[in-house]
Amino acid sequence: MKRLIRRAEKTDMPEVLELIKELASFEKEEGAVEVTKEELIEDGFGSKPLFQCFIAEIDEIVAGIAIVYPRYSTWKGKVLHLEDLIISQKYRGEGLGSALLSAVVQYGADMNVKRISWEVLDWNTPAIEFYEKKGAKVLRDWDVVQLNESGIKEYLEQNESI
Repeated sequence: MKRLIRRAEKTDMPEVLELIKELASFEKEEGAVEVTKEELIEDGFGSKPLFQCFIAEIDEIVAGIAIVYPRYSTWKGKVLHLEDLIISQKYRGEGLGSALLSAVVQYGADMNVKRISWEVLDWNTPAIEFYEKKGAKVLRDWDVVQLNESGIKEYLEQNESI
């Protein structure tokens, strides 16, 4: 088997979208994926890219991805957010997760970030164990807070600006 970790190209976005949908299915959120291939191309490769994507290939087949983007911490300064690290179910156990995580960590180090952060579902024990084995600290006392698209609209309708 020929394995390769590389930066994504526009032409990879159909496979990237399929892996995103596979993750949504794994997380029991099949209908939640709204992003399109065209949006991934524009957002990742347009004039102001919003994310960087790493690809894991086995025999020239896209078997995994890692999507990251820069953030800023008021306490630390420049940080990197790992949005998703996805390995297709049929390629798990081949070391691709470790290889992608290493690529992300090296990318963060090259950017001189102070922290790399991401979320993991509390029921995803294999992922938690994988990250802890790699030296990551899983913060179990933090809750994720979000406003979805309808929540943003509702908020703006109910709350006057200053």
